[in-house]
Amino acid sequence: MYKLHLGQLSAAEFMAEYWQKKPVLLKGGFANFVDPLTPDELAGLAIEEEIESRIVAQTSPGQWQLETGPFQDYSPFGEQGWTLLVQAVDHWHPEAAQLIEPFRFIPNWRIDDLMVSYSTPGGGVGPHLDQYDVFIIQGQGKRHWRVGMPDASLQPICPHPRLLQVTPFVDCIDVITEPGDILYIPPGCPHDGISVDASLSYSVGFRAPAQKDLLTGLADYLIEQDQSGSRYTDPQRLPLTDIGRISDSDLDQVQQLLLGLVNNRALLASYFGSYISHAKHELDATEPEPHYAVDEIIEYLEEGSVLARLGGLRICYHQAGSADDIQLFINGLTITLPAAALQFVQLLSEQVQLDETACQWIAADQNRAGLLTELINLGYWYFVE
Repeated sequence: MYKLHLGQLSAAEFMAEYWQKKPVLLKGGFANFVDPLTPDELAGLAIEEEIESRIVAQTSPGQWQLETGPFQDYSPFGEQGWTLLVQAVDHWHPEAAQLIEPFRFIPNWRIDDLMVSYSTPGGGVGPHLDQYDVFIIQGQGKRHWRVGMPDASLQPICPHPRLLQVTPFVDCIDVITEPGDILYIPPGCPHDGISVDASLSYSVGFRAPAQKDLLTGLADYLIEQDQSGSRYTDPQRLPLTDIGRISDSDLDQVQQLLLGLVNNRALLASYFGSYISHAKHELDATEPEPHYAVDEIIEYLEEGSVLARLGGLRICYHQAGSADDIQLFINGLTITLPAAALQFVQLLSEQVQLDETACQWIAADQNRAGLLTELINLGYWYFVE
């Protein structure tokens, strides 16, 4: 298990001073760091059709190449100047997924995925900025990083149709990262990392849904739930002569109609929990065949089994008040549970592994065991060998 060192800062102090405010280098953030995978293992993931991967290479000054996987052969890219990036490695590699756990002082729903990159000497993706927070962990090798503060004068440039970089920026961090060093970069901060030698980097990214995505997601949810909501009404309308005009009062009513949806807290909680718990990338879920019966699971749990949660599985919950029912959201699935189930809900959402003690506690209650059986049969939890 990796242990995060924030220097002299507590997690609360880090959030108050740096989170979404300014970048910082956490020197030795993971002490005595050991890579959870090798470059060959990363290349092995990039062979798979269902795993998102890409290679970015600088072919000459100002000229860039981007290719998407799967990849079987890397010889055309040469010995330097290119980077392999593989998304959602936490879905497919349990050991690498452990890198996310030290950052769980930020809510589950905000965490996106673990991207892993391998760079040859001189490899990078060019100066750019992202619209989300990221912790970049240096693995084997070294990388030269420059990071700046948000700057409205920066202009986007497009050296390749699928690469968006930015014009030169003024840096506030200029450093060579070594194994275990961690860079925190807030949204909108330009950054550029160039590999000094063959190196691995691990990026823990965070979700930052845009208004457009939230609205389209809400529309999809309403359609799925067959909810049309209230209709526009205007019983106080007066006759007009300028019949082509949309008045401000008309827009006021339309605005109130739309706000009525998002002001419905129960609807908002149900929608958002379902929306935000959906995995963005494919999950490596395998359903047991045949499915387990509850009695079988209880027997296994009582015998001292250990269970692990599927990599990349998103679990969160909402409870309006301490006496209210709980909505548990798992990969878009909504499960309503009584308030008394809070301890069980927290166990599922906070622990990526259920040890023997937790499993035996679950086995002691038929309802807990029943829900866990459903999750096992969906491939969301599995027995550790």
